[in-house]
Amino acid sequence: MLRLVVSRLAHAAAAALAISFILSVTLTTAPAQERSELRQAPGSEQNAQNRPGQFDFYVLALSWSPSFCESAQERDRARSNDQQCGERAYSFVVHGLWPQHERGYPGFCQVPAPRLNRDIVDKMLDLMPSPRLVFHEWDRHGTCSGLGQNEYFETVRKARAGVTIPERFQAIAQPLSVSPGEVVDAFLKANAGLTPEAMSIDCDSRRLREVRICLSKDLAFRPCAEVARRTCRRDQLIMPPVRGARAAELR
Repeated sequence: MLRLVVSRLAHAAAAALAISFILSVTLTTAPAQERSELRQAPGSEQNAQNRPGQFDFYVLALSWSPSFCESAQERDRARSNDQQCGERAYSFVVHGLWPQHERGYPGFCQVPAPRLNRDIVDKMLDLMPSPRLVFHEWDRHGTCSGLGQNEYFETVRKARAGVTIPERFQAIAQPLSVSPGEVVDAFLKANAGLTPEAMSIDCDSRRLREVRICLSKDLAFRPCAEVARRTCRRDQLIMPPVRGARAAELR
């Protein structure tokens, strides 16, 4: 009996060390879209119960692609994100669909994660224009959903289809100055049933980075107090223009 207890403790310790290592690598090497997840909510994967399927709701994170690419260019990393930061006119793209607890969140629920099928990655690039991001999201979040690979990414697609992007944000041709409240109001008007308590705005020192929307397991809008509390508190934010939109406007 004692040997069994010691064995289980050793296994748990090894898993915790593995997760710590993965998180440290993510912090130092991942692009901004991945690193921003570390600020998604208080707590950490190490403190939460990392059991596949054991979570309360989802967070759909929609990244403003022009902000991501502008930030990458400032850090001289745009070339490593050619697919997203090339000439194609991306606006809001899917960063991820994250299983979440009412307090904290799980992550890396299978270490090592089952290798993601490349065909699935290729099919997701219209919504998530970075193969590296798709692989990462499966490893960190998909493994906690309790779903298989196909079912998880089908759920990502359904979640995105259930959110309407406000018309004013679909083809911004020039830098747009907005307040976090204006962004929230625009999404509320475009999405019946969505409430401020089900949303959060993520920003850096001056740019809108993401809109995060909380969804039940059946993908209905639902409140999420902890996530909503962490919304951006800045007075004004810049939304850089969609690449190619200005040229199209002038033609």
